[in-house]
Amino acid sequence: MIKITLPDGSVREYEKGTSAAQVALSISEGLARNVLAAEVNGEIWDSSRPIEEDSAVKLLTWNDTNGKSTFWHSSAHLLAEALEDLYPGIKFGIGPAIETGFYYDVDFGDREFSSDDFKQIEDKMLELAKRKEIFERKAVSKADAIAYFTEKGDEYKLDLIKDLEDGKITFYTQGEFTDLCRGPHIPNTGFIKAIKLTNVAGAYWRGDESRKQLTRIYGVTFPKASELTEYLKFIEEAKKRDHRKLGKELELFAFSEKVGAGLPLWLPKGAALRQKLQDFLQRAQLKSGYEPVMTPHIGNKQLYVTSGHYDKYGEDSFQPIRTPVEDEEFFLKPMNCPHHCEIYKTKPRSYKDLPVRFAEFGTVYRYEQSGELHGLTRVRGFTQDDAHLFCRPDQVKEEFKKVIDLVLYVFKALGFEEYTAQISLRDPENRTKYIGTDENWALAESAIIEAAAEKELSTVVEYGEAAFYGPKLDFMVKDALGRRWQLGTIQVDYNLPERFELEYTGSDNAKHRPVMIHRAPFGSMERFIAVLIEHCAGEFPLWLAPEQFIVLPVSEKYEEYAKNLLESLNNSDIRGLIDLRDEKVGRKIRDAEVKKLPYMLIVGEKEAESGTISVRKHGSVDMGSMTADEFREVLIKEITV
Repeated sequence: MIKITLPDGSVREYEKGTSAAQVALSISEGLARNVLAAEVNGEIWDSSRPIEEDSAVKLLTWNDTNGKSTFWHSSAHLLAEALEDLYPGIKFGIGPAIETGFYYDVDFGDREFSSDDFKQIEDKMLELAKRKEIFERKAVSKADAIAYFTEKGDEYKLDLIKDLEDGKITFYTQGEFTDLCRGPHIPNTGFIKAIKLTNVAGAYWRGDESRKQLTRIYGVTFPKASELTEYLKFIEEAKKRDHRKLGKELELFAFSEKVGAGLPLWLPKGAALRQKLQDFLQRAQLKSGYEPVMTPHIGNKQLYVTSGHYDKYGEDSFQPIRTPVEDEEFFLKPMNCPHHCEIYKTKPRSYKDLPVRFAEFGTVYRYEQSGELHGLTRVRGFTQDDAHLFCRPDQVKEEFKKVIDLVLYVFKALGFEEYTAQISLRDPENRTKYIGTDENWALAESAIIEAAAEKELSTVVEYGEAAFYGPKLDFMVKDALGRRWQLGTIQVDYNLPERFELEYTGSDNAKHRPVMIHRAPFGSMERFIAVLIEHCAGEFPLWLAPEQFIVLPVSEKYEEYAKNLLESLNNSDIRGLIDLRDEKVGRKIRDAEVKKLPYMLIVGEKEAESGTISVRKHGSVDMGSMTADEFREVLIKEITV
């Protein structure tokens, strides 16, 4: 007999070789019908796989993240089975589950393929799903695996096999389709009830631009048709909020092939929005004791060798900049922190000087492959709202709490009300991969945990997720559509002070290493603005809107009155513009609504005679007639709130 410990702590005894599916059936038939896979001692298994020893078991359903992942991984195999049936002789790369759905990389040879083919494939997938084909796992030797895919003529699978250890290779088969796969999978294809292929794109094999480009087919599946319907509604709303679409419509940013892929151009309205965000955070930082600094966009190669960033980002960096001086090389900076370490070293520091807080909106550059670029969320040049705090070990907790306050202040001001904080700690089973003393790590980890608790944050703790140089706190924000984004981050670092030999003189008159804290409430300006655009669908808080109102004269006769009104309001530090086009006022209102301008001020004969304005709020809300002073007070009150 073996003992199975369930998540609630209860322990049950079963015969050796019992599967998770059988454990589920012993609890209830309803649960057994919904189990997709199982977590056994921390590993995800097929629910049919025999358990041979005492184990902690969690039964996974569609409601579990790992249950969904298994469902979508199996759906990728179903896609491949359908493709092989429809297009004999094609070859397959990899087909993983992703955050929402799955994809499979396919080599169609000389065949043409487009989204026009999706319907035929979806129908074939549903046909195969209805057969309730069982996913069968089989361990194979490396020689047999090579022989199988050599005979099949699939060089991509052979490329994968050469890196695998003999004795740890498995195949999965459902119906007539067999794939190289470590698993796990759902019990059978019958669980898959609704299918939608969503996109097709190119992807270089193994991400190497020198190798063949395969066709990547994306899809999503569900256990109920109603869930697919809801998902499609969600997708339509997401398309409306897409920051790339709204960025163009609202004239915020653009890209140019001549400038280069992944290098955004900020248009006047976008630059105004970005500057407002920067001013907002800079004011808060100055109040919190941060000192602004500025560093160059390039640095000597040796700077990044010292920091370790050359080893980490060398292959992902732009090529070095060589000067006429022999062996002298510079790099576009991938991070700001090495520069800030050098600023710290410009003069001796005492324990009384700490903490020192340097802040910079510093632009960094990292080479991303063209297929990975995506609007503002994945670019090659981006500006971090970076700050580095140098403090004593006994100051870490207090500094962490202050940074948490700053991050939450930013979230509140911008309408992000739902978030969790992930506390990433050392792997307690393997401490060799971390630098720093156990004493300092214990102090830093307890400081983070206590700071988060004292700030009453909703937290999750992840062991083994700390950076090699220290523990960290990542803020995961939920947007208006329920999507999760990592935005703010706070990290403790013992590595860079060691590498750069940073010191301060302690009260004992001896030299000590400071602890370094990295923090970025926005993360990067580009990514944060992209998330913000999609979160508020381009309807920014009034204080942040590039233009807060527009004056709409009903005809040329009232343009002078409209211009005087605009000048009067703009002089009050309220931002607006005027529409002098020869268009009917109804058209002007519609265009202002599309541009999501917060307020429309309509002026005609009645308004000119009475010295008033007719105010309309975005969203077709008529606020009636008021004076310019009354409107000014409305805006100031809303901005203050």
